[in-house]
Amino acid sequence: MVSCTGNTNKPNIITLAWAMPTSANPPLLAISIAPTRHSHTLIEESGEFTVNIPTLETLQAVYACGSLTGRSFDKFKKTNLTPLPSKKIKAPAIRECIAHLECEVDGQFTTGDHTLFIGKIVEAYADMGVFNESGYDLKKAHLLYHGGGNNFTVLDPKIYKA
Repeated sequence: MVSCTGNTNKPNIITLAWAMPTSANPPLLAISIAPTRHSHTLIEESGEFTVNIPTLETLQAVYACGSLTGRSFDKFKKTNLTPLPSKKIKAPAIRECIAHLECEVDGQFTTGDHTLFIGKIVEAYADMGVFNESGYDLKKAHLLYHGGGNNFTVLDPKIYKA
């Protein structure tokens, strides 16, 4: 889930399936948003956003934030999610998520019917105990993945080593 705020300082949340790291040094990631989305306007206005990592426990809020428009609803209130002040930018984090990446827009590109926003990660933090020596502790962090429509899944916590 990506949280953002524009010129009005009213925070919004958008659920995105299209996000990926693009560089380790400097730390960059990309998110893809249709220009018709309210969050697209807010990110263009503010030049920043926070990527929040949801879990199975937030499934209903994740779905609602992807189904409702921030033009008509305060998604934090509607979903009972808690805005958490970010450490370096204005866009809030979401307390109920397990990890947060605060980003400043480093570039944006039109890619067909979406805009690819490249975010420079200026701050990253996670809940205690969510990571172990090899990454996310999948027995504790039930990371949520979109399977299309209203279908979601989590990863099997069994780790297979190559």
